[in-house]
Amino acid sequence: MDYRIFALRYGSNGRRRRFENVIHNRPADRPEASMPMDFFVWAIVCGDRVVLVDTGSGPETMTARGHDHLRSPVAALADIGLGPADVGDVITTHMHWDHAGNVLDFPDARLHVQRTELAHATGPSMCSGFLRRPYDLPQVSEWLQALYGGRVTFHDGDDEIAPGISIHHVGGHTPGMQVVRVATERGPVVLASDAVHYYENLDAENPFPVLVDTIAYVEALRTVARLADGPDHIIPGHDPLVRTRFPSTAEGAVALHLEPVAVPS
Repeated sequence: MDYRIFALRYGSNGRRRRFENVIHNRPADRPEASMPMDFFVWAIVCGDRVVLVDTGSGPETMTARGHDHLRSPVAALADIGLGPADVGDVITTHMHWDHAGNVLDFPDARLHVQRTELAHATGPSMCSGFLRRPYDLPQVSEWLQALYGGRVTFHDGDDEIAPGISIHHVGGHTPGMQVVRVATERGPVVLASDAVHYYENLDAENPFPVLVDTIAYVEALRTVARLADGPDHIIPGHDPLVRTRFPSTAEGAVALHLEPVAVPS
């Protein structure tokens, strides 16, 4: 089964600097250099099956955290002719504030998350301000509402969501970080989300500064590479280069199931 995949940008931050996005910065790397950040959700479509990977964040949270909210994920879906009722499953790669909001906007969808991720977001680790900072209490509360409503499916490691769509637990960035592998006409595409924020995180094995386990993060990079047929089949979670390396639809969605127009080196 071959799916279409659309990267839908809902936010951006053109003020980001390089030192904010990679751990190791040599003086020659110009740590203060501009390194913008995009914020995406991803729609996986085949016939009547629609799977949404992550649900983004709302404008209040984006603004409070210093980023620019462009549109809601619901509005982004409308651009490709889809609505909340079309989404049957939501795969949440992890529960950081920019990936796990708006779940109540998709009331008919089943939510898929790693058991370790929700345990982390609601457990003793949240007594630490450092570990709590990337999570958002109102979003976690909405998740608990969905849990008590019987909408959450927990996963322990790798699993198949539907034929041709699989999740793979990698950890590193968060305890329950998972990536999504999708069958397309050009081969399996890996939606790496925050296992790989930028192509540079992967290419140089230079992690993004927000993580819980450095060794697991580096191993996650290698797992993502093994799951993909090559670098053009790996989609990082926040890199604006995604919008230039793959074709865009007339509505501005990025068509990841199509051959890239520029192959990463």
